[in-house]
Amino acid sequence: CARDLHWFAPWTKVLDWSNPPFAKWFVGGRTNVAYNCLDRHLATRRRNQAAIIWEGENFEQRILTYQELHRKVCKFANALKKLGLGPGHKAIIYMPMIPEAAIAMLACARLGVTHSVVFGGFSAEALKARIQELEAEVVITSDAGLRRGKEILLKQSVDESLAGGVCPSVKHVIVAKRL
Repeated sequence: CARDLHWFAPWTKVLDWSNPPFAKWFVGGRTNVAYNCLDRHLATRRRNQAAIIWEGENFEQRILTYQELHRKVCKFANALKKLGLGPGHKAIIYMPMIPEAAIAMLACARLGVTHSVVFGGFSAEALKARIQELEAEVVITSDAGLRRGKEILLKQSVDESLAGGVCPSVKHVIVAKRL
């Protein structure tokens, strides 16, 4: 229920449908997804409970509490800020299914950076098309990922996507070390 979320400014109208097909939801309201996912739990007993329970291939396991996840999200958000990113900026997240993908998404949401999550199995050509469409300024990726026991070389696909200056909007590539 929307009332259960934290709102920095309350909404005045749930739905404005005066200009179809463009709907405006929670008109006048102001919230932050990252705050609602993390910050509001830090003052409760949940801060030490699992926020992410991740199981990867090769029997890997990681558990991040709300407090640990919050710290990692803030750290990554600060790195994005140092690159000059904030509201109005755009990012592509091209990562395997690892906790760092959620961290990247929450950090972008925390700062108001518009982001598009691109499936890590997509080709370099498909990635290039999405970068160009969004006019992304940053690509957040991983060196590689595992899928059904096979290594997927994500950074290599990013390099192919950016080769020849066909994505001039991209100023930064951030790489998580996975393999």
